[in-house]
Amino acid sequence: MADAALRLTTLAEELLGTPLPVRIRAWDGSESGPADAPVLVVRSRRALRRLLWKPGELGLARAWVAGEIDIEGDLYEALDRIAGLLWDRGAETKSAIHPVRDPRVRAAARGLLALAGPWPPPRPPAEEVRRRTGPLHTKRRDKEAISHHYDVGNDFYALVLGPSMVYSCAYFDDSAEGLTLEEAQHAKLELISRKLALREGTRLLDVGCGWGSMAMHAAREYGARVTGVTLSAEQAAYARKRIADEGLTDRVEIRVQDYRDVRDGPYDAISSIGMAEHVGSVQYREYADDLFALLKPGGRLLNHQIARRPEPNEEAYHVDEFIDAYVFPDGELAPVGRTVGTLEEAGFEVRDVESIREHYALTLRQWVANLETNWPEAVRATSRGRARVWQLYMAASALSFEHNKIGVNQVLAVRPGEGGASGMPLRARTWNPTAR
Repeated sequence: MADAALRLTTLAEELLGTPLPVRIRAWDGSESGPADAPVLVVRSRRALRRLLWKPGELGLARAWVAGEIDIEGDLYEALDRIAGLLWDRGAETKSAIHPVRDPRVRAAARGLLALAGPWPPPRPPAEEVRRRTGPLHTKRRDKEAISHHYDVGNDFYALVLGPSMVYSCAYFDDSAEGLTLEEAQHAKLELISRKLALREGTRLLDVGCGWGSMAMHAAREYGARVTGVTLSAEQAAYARKRIADEGLTDRVEIRVQDYRDVRDGPYDAISSIGMAEHVGSVQYREYADDLFALLKPGGRLLNHQIARRPEPNEEAYHVDEFIDAYVFPDGELAPVGRTVGTLEEAGFEVRDVESIREHYALTLRQWVANLETNWPEAVRATSRGRARVWQLYMAASALSFEHNKIGVNQVLAVRPGEGGASGMPLRARTWNPTAR
């Protein structure tokens, strides 16, 4: 088909009612659009069929994961331009694929259908989660969701995360030379340790312990006695080996266990770092109640959690389709105010909330750089489709943090002791770690 790019650009702009912000290169080699813009490479008409049958993020994601579309040029700039259509015009974009009244829009949609071909779209890529049934956040369903996200290969995560194996927001500084990713992750673990007032013999529960980095830091640097729980068997095996290699087995225990099944409290402190996003709104009060019950009076909780912006109509809020299908099945983000309110309803006294949104954008950009630098090894460690999922997910998430679409907060809460005593110093914010 001659000059498919021009036809595609013209029809898409008629359908969307706005100029395309990227240049298009179509499957026939033709190009159309702004000469100085990043290039959206449409390798196959299958990509169009995916978009027409599933408008919005999920159709784009399926085409990306399958390798049917790609980006030439700055990935972040291209995603930023495309995201404007989804963030600012999402409802219009989706409804435009099913036009009712405007004859020009109907004609453009028919033209795109003709350009895409008469066949239905291909099956979703193998990396997409199969449709789930049954109640949300049962122990079995949560374990399956965690396995999908984390049991994709420790070697893959090592390439992306670097030696720290910390899969949560790092903590940078404003120094002229800046911190490396490893230094910033160490600073984050140190920040949490100080907020929890860890010391020799402190009994710490690390909920969602990942590959054991927080548990090891608390035991090695502070002499804490740590229990880490995760639902990922691969994470647990990796963490246990690291702990053994550092000679910390007498201080750190790693369990494959749901936090709802932990019964050996009370603990002096609890860290929950990047785990509560998996809990879900229907389960969050039980999560808060369980952690409250596991703490001794005067014990501290550090809840490190991604948050979304509040919606004008919270009842109409929908989980991100791409992330639900490819990254965090059943994961949910809540506004930080709701998180704080639920913790207080469970009996906690919230003592400090620190937003570190910009830090996560910096972290994600470094993870993307690690992935792209180690691309052949990353593909061998998992699959090409899975590597493309993580590349898209992390780059788009970096932009979301930069644009304040989402944030991340450390909430420090206390289980009040006798007479309401908190055990907190009068001037608590003395915990910021040294730069190195």
